[in-house]
Amino acid sequence: MSRDTLVAKRYARALFEVTFAEGKVAETQAELRAITEAFASDPALRKFVASPGVSAEDKKKVLNGAFEGRVSVPVIRTVELLIERGRTQLFGELRESYEQISNEALGLADAIVYSAFPLTEEEKAAAKERFGVLTGKKITIHNVVDKSVLGGAKVVIGNTLYDGSLAGKLARLEKSFERQA
Repeated sequence: MSRDTLVAKRYARALFEVTFAEGKVAETQAELRAITEAFASDPALRKFVASPGVSAEDKKKVLNGAFEGRVSVPVIRTVELLIERGRTQLFGELRESYEQISNEALGLADAIVYSAFPLTEEEKAAAKERFGVLTGKKITIHNVVDKSVLGGAKVVIGNTLYDGSLAGKLARLEKSFERQA
């Protein structure tokens, strides 16, 4: 894990503690997403914030003006702190870390389901229920069509892979034959 990731997790943890106490975890997730999308879609904004020739105070004024009324005080203060400490490159990692921390605390998890064909709503509901019971969390399904799966599905939740794909079964079968040979 990189040093930047560890630093981003510390900021995310502190922000989570404040917003959890205020009951504004979901709102904060949305605000962080909006900020990272603004930076991702606006090269001029990224260049401005990264510019060493612009003072931290000027950067904070511009960002306060841009996000005023649309972003809560804890999020603005966190952004200002990142600017003051020259850590603006952490915005994306801060958002990701915040989402991981808050989802874990709230018992939520994202499941990426790789399948050869798009899942029907019934299949998504069944996967949601099955993996919800398995993990003890409320699951959100994200379907990715991957023709290499051949049949069945692969499901990734956090760092865990559940491979029920035909390709995976064939690979395991092949390995078992190699061990017996």
